[in-house]
Amino acid sequence: MCATVTNMATAVQVRLDVYALRLSPPVFARLKVLAGSRMTSRGELVLTARRFRTQEANRADARERLAALIEDAHKLPEQRAKSRVNRIGKEQRLKGKKLRGAVKAGRGKVSYD
Repeated sequence: MCATVTNMATAVQVRLDVYALRLSPPVFARLKVLAGSRMTSRGELVLTARRFRTQEANRADARERLAALIEDAHKLPEQRAKSRVNRIGKEQRLKGKKLRGAVKAGRGKVSYD
């Protein structure tokens, strides 16, 4: 008995020349990081879609993923707020460091003189 094999290849590969988009340098840098290995050295973004059984669905999926990737690159990353430690917190941290240093200093070689 022979198993049935799908004769048609339904995978889709979408290629986009990123330089043609004329993105600003910060957006381009974020897109390059987000794309990772999907970006070629010539500036082409290559997405392969093979999740669905039909080529039309895979083509639509690839376009959606491409649009989402470019949209994510346009979003500014949230700036991290610096944490501020008060005077008591600084003193406690330094006291802990002194204590830890004393413990480590006590681990040295013992002299019996």
